[in-house]
Amino acid sequence: MHNINRLYIIKIAKWFMLTMPILMIFYDRMGFNAQQSFIIKACYSVSIVVFEIPSGYAADVWGRKITLVIGSILGTVGFVIYSLTDAFGALVAAELILGLGMSFISGADSALMYDSLKAVGRHDEYVKYEGRNFSVGNFSEAIAGLIGGALATASIRYPFYAQTLVAFTAVPAALTLVEPPAAGGRRPRGTTDIIKVLRHAFVENIPLKWNIIYSSILGSATLAMAWVYPLRLAALGFSELQIGTMHTALNLVLGAVTLFAYRIELELKPKRTIWLSTVSLTVAFVLAGLAPDSCTFATIMVLFYACRGIATPVLKDYVNRLTSSDIRATVLSVRSLIIRGFFAIVAPFFGTAADLFGIGKAFVILGIIYIAATGLCINKILGESHGQP
Repeated sequence: MHNINRLYIIKIAKWFMLTMPILMIFYDRMGFNAQQSFIIKACYSVSIVVFEIPSGYAADVWGRKITLVIGSILGTVGFVIYSLTDAFGALVAAELILGLGMSFISGADSALMYDSLKAVGRHDEYVKYEGRNFSVGNFSEAIAGLIGGALATASIRYPFYAQTLVAFTAVPAALTLVEPPAAGGRRPRGTTDIIKVLRHAFVENIPLKWNIIYSSILGSATLAMAWVYPLRLAALGFSELQIGTMHTALNLVLGAVTLFAYRIELELKPKRTIWLSTVSLTVAFVLAGLAPDSCTFATIMVLFYACRGIATPVLKDYVNRLTSSDIRATVLSVRSLIIRGFFAIVAPFFGTAADLFGIGKAFVILGIIYIAATGLCINKILGESHGQP
């Protein structure tokens, strides 16, 4: 269980996001419009799309520890750049570096956790520990939202200075990880092997394919909401400190629900969990866009984050159950790639819609997109009994 505590520290370093609740406001202060702001954020996702599978494959070949160290270092470098400049090109470069760093961590952390538990015969408890890990991140993000909002009232730059120090804490934690016996170094190296893994995930293993696509779409929806809801709050008249406070409250809800996600999933069973996740995480965009006041909007956000707390660890576990250990990091990286790829497409689109039609209507449009996307694959999962975990 040595690795679990280190992974918690890395999760905190990733999720103690002092800048998240005020980032879009920072872009606005720097003179960028909504479209430019979301182009910058889309670069982060584009970077992950490009490097996610190679980095996940590297974790399977080199070992999870090495890639987690690399990712932690790059995460620190990205925030150093944010702390020193406000030029559009430099911020694009920062997001590309942050995306590369995240691609080395994403997939490798979950794979290391699963294999660490498997090494001691406790992999059946993965959802519980992944839920705790996710909760640690959520509680960190909750506290960070409040602190970040407070720091931003003094200077919009202060959250970025502090974020650099937080990101660096992941480096020593990653350096002290221990590679479990079942992890890296077993895959033959080469592009041909990556193609074999992809063929297995999307051609040979049909249940795995639809679980990856489905969970990726919902993962993209939760990611999109995390970035766009502060804009709606600002449009409703919230200050930076109030947005940070709301960010804290939502992540406290998310963290609390995630702690019990494994129990909730046992009660609901896979089919009900899938339906609850689908309806709650897609229709919420439409309802949020139509919300007439801040109280209604806040209520919708609380429900959205509660359902997100159930869906995130459970849907990731469904993918893990259908994946063998030697390709787990690569497959989880494929999932993250689809999440970021979808976000890279919808983020600039949302920014353009917000500039043209307003934030509220942009929410509705984004909700319709996610409803349609999940509708394309959910029947594939529920229609095949062998496709259910």
